[in-house]
Amino acid sequence: MRHRIIPILLLKNNGLYKGIHFKDHKYVGDPINAVKIFNDKEVDELVFLDINASCEQKEPNYNILRDIASECFMPLAYGGGVSSLEMIKEILRVGIEKVVLNTHAVRNPLFVQEAVKYFGSSTIVVSIDVKKSFWGNNYNVYINSGKEKTNLQAVEWAIELEKMGVGEIIVNSIDKDGTLSGYDINLIRRIVDVVKIPVIAAGGGSSLTDFVKICKHHKASASAAGAYFVFQGKHNAVLITYPTQVEIEKEFDSFVELIN
Repeated sequence: MRHRIIPILLLKNNGLYKGIHFKDHKYVGDPINAVKIFNDKEVDELVFLDINASCEQKEPNYNILRDIASECFMPLAYGGGVSSLEMIKEILRVGIEKVVLNTHAVRNPLFVQEAVKYFGSSTIVVSIDVKKSFWGNNYNVYINSGKEKTNLQAVEWAIELEKMGVGEIIVNSIDKDGTLSGYDINLIRRIVDVVKIPVIAAGGGSSLTDFVKICKHHKASASAAGAYFVFQGKHNAVLITYPTQVEIEKEFDSFVELIN
């Protein structure tokens, strides 16, 4: 069984945006149109994250989520501003399968346990936004769309989340975000080595080879990216894209042959 390749799409004021290092976000289009394109391309799964919701302490926009879910033919996850069981209920009610927690999970770990108990592990995902320390020897956890540093270390936080029962974690490198420079392999390996739950690698994915290697060689359960799926060419022209199933299977088969 091959691993999932997941576009992560950023919502802001009902539009689709992409930035670099969690900053300088550029408008890239309408989320509904993007979903329709990804439907045609038979994408494995989609993740939508509202990058303003937590910072502005506002609830998810259930109307836009309902529209997205009604158009989406693949598994769908949403995160952004989720801070109560009632919010999770409403998100699931509009047709979204998974809920991604981040800021509120750090501020109130008990909420994570309550969400897992009420909705089940398979529904609850936690995203860990990570930046290297100044000297590069630690991986610090950030919240509020990368604006607020916490006293948590990424590896230890991942271990705690597994103990809380979350179904999977997204490990997102702020340093790599939007750079198309490849994943932070050391970060992913350090977390994969200490937890048994699925780890989704995010931040820096730049090629189909990157996606395959981070899973097959570095043991992530899935690979995720943003810029790779919305920008094309040296001038970063906006173009929603996704590799064909034939291309994906060929890359996975080539990697298997290479290591055998």
